[in-house]
Amino acid sequence: MQAKVFNLDGSESGSIALPSQFEEAYRPEVIRRAFWAFRSLLWQPKGVFPLAGKQNTAEYFGRRASWRQTINTGRSRLPREKLSGGRLGRVLTVPHAVKGRRAHPPKPEKILVEKINRKEKNLALRSAIAATANPEIVKTRGHITSGKTLPIVADDSLESVKKTKDVEKFLIAVGLEADVSRSEETRSRRSGVRELRKGGYRERKSVLIVYGKDGGIGKAARNIPGVDCADVEKLNADLLAPGGVAGRVCVWTKGAIEKLSKGLYN
Repeated sequence: MQAKVFNLDGSESGSIALPSQFEEAYRPEVIRRAFWAFRSLLWQPKGVFPLAGKQNTAEYFGRRASWRQTINTGRSRLPREKLSGGRLGRVLTVPHAVKGRRAHPPKPEKILVEKINRKEKNLALRSAIAATANPEIVKTRGHITSGKTLPIVADDSLESVKKTKDVEKFLIAVGLEADVSRSEETRSRRSGVRELRKGGYRERKSVLIVYGKDGGIGKAARNIPGVDCADVEKLNADLLAPGGVAGRVCVWTKGAIEKLSKGLYN
């Protein structure tokens, strides 16, 4: 399987043989599992104060004809706060009462991380890599490639680009302008407190640039909406299949393809 190699101006400079990773079968269920296994590493344990809703004098008195009895007084038989003079006040402590404890609060000891076998993870990565070269899967995910053959392979000169405008010119030259514009046009503010976090914006994922060696492309492309950059040796399911959906449009450098040919993720 061959792929065309493009220069920075969008002209063809030759071709390159694609490694076996691009011939892996499409396994969406394995990709989805690898995605959630990766995302679970980012989750933080959370819990509640152990005495929340219990710091009161509430007690239930169930004995008949006793001090502070509750039975046969026309009130619900529930824990009530103790008042002066042997009186009883509001119902407290129980989950269905105002200011009561939570019935099933989150437990900090809960195991959040989903483990995945190494071979299964590598299978998911190979399948996700192969999906980036399948036009039907890429189109189903919503990307616009302007009829270009996939995968798009760039010359190693792309790795040393240091200006964002030069990266944009290259994306326009290889026909990915519409896909990047789609991400920029759908950029919207996050709601509520989330507006203060993660940059305050929601945006669709666009192009993933995979390089073999970072000569400046990492900084140059990071400010383009929806565009991500990654080292070929540090790929994961979140980059190749955002949201667990495979088929992200990718730009591979020649150096990245050569590193894949050495048996990465096999």
